[in-house]
Amino acid sequence: MKLLSHAEFIAAAGRAADLLPEGPAEIAFAGRSNVGKSSAINALLGRRRLARISKTPGRTQTINFYALGEQARLVDLPGYGYARVARSLRSQWETLVAAYLRSRSTLAGVVVIMDARHPLTPLDLQLIEWLGDTRLLVLLSKADKLSRTEQAATLARVSAALGAPVRLFSSVTRQGVDESRVLLEQWLETGRAEIKGPR
Repeated sequence: MKLLSHAEFIAAAGRAADLLPEGPAEIAFAGRSNVGKSSAINALLGRRRLARISKTPGRTQTINFYALGEQARLVDLPGYGYARVARSLRSQWETLVAAYLRSRSTLAGVVVIMDARHPLTPLDLQLIEWLGDTRLLVLLSKADKLSRTEQAATLARVSAALGAPVRLFSSVTRQGVDESRVLLEQWLETGRAEIKGPR
């Protein structure tokens, strides 16, 4: 878990032209507005305030890049859906995110964060379908707000609906943090090896 322990903010891109050039392997984080994405990122990185947390949906309006040393990057994508902002700005965000996801040959995987109380929204499913065969991990955030019975039922339902790893996750109790970090470290190691190999 060494890579995720050395995160540092390096750039924010508000337009496709501002995206960092491809370099090391990257893992991107996506999720609906106000789903707990920034809290999840901070928990996985072992930091309190690296990714900014807000109760206002749509606060992340740029693609934010974090260096994990010189060997990897973490990428925080703008939240989708329900943000209280102008439709034109939401459209701009969607164009930006699409430009990123379609262009990154160094993308090692995408972490999709869903609220454990309201998973599998139409927008969640639309994103997952659009990602196709991209390596995927689904984190069911705010799992601490569910009972154990509800957690088990939700995990079973989401796992049955998706052909991807699904984890219950809480930045408050740290449920799912360590096992998710192990998987993401494996992705980054695989991504680094793929980049070094024949392209």
